[in-house]
Amino acid sequence: MGRQWFSIPWLDGSRESEMVAGFRRSADILDRYITEAMAEEGVGPAQTALVGFSQGTMMSLHVAPRRAEALAGVVGFSGRLHANENLKQEALTKPPVLLIHGDQDEMIPVAALGQAKTALADAGFQVRSHISRGIGHGIAPDGLGLALAFLIEHLGTEAE
Repeated sequence: MGRQWFSIPWLDGSRESEMVAGFRRSADILDRYITEAMAEEGVGPAQTALVGFSQGTMMSLHVAPRRAEALAGVVGFSGRLHANENLKQEALTKPPVLLIHGDQDEMIPVAALGQAKTALADAGFQVRSHISRGIGHGIAPDGLGLALAFLIEHLGTEAE
């Protein structure tokens, strides 16, 4: 099945409470890692973007808005927004977001993109999205190109 940030009851038979606890633990770990990595590399939040795939998207969409200083942006491939009912109240910052999803995704339905986009926009985020045609739970070249352009735009650097 690959690596995962937290258990998924409908895939591994775990309990919902285990998933929630694992999600929270993982979000805390990611938040600490971002802080430590930025300090170690000497970069600030405006020079840092989160790019996630599947559960990595869920982690990125959860952690980035809850940080005190806005990150440069979030790119999420084939994921969903977890606990979106709390986003408006809990968001401390609103980094720009790009969501990309395959229309043939067998793990996370493409409808999750629309749900996340709506919830993020309703909470005041600038959100762009793209659906890659004929793509399952993966990343296609068209999505990679859009992600690169988004990162260049928001990080203010040129590709080499």
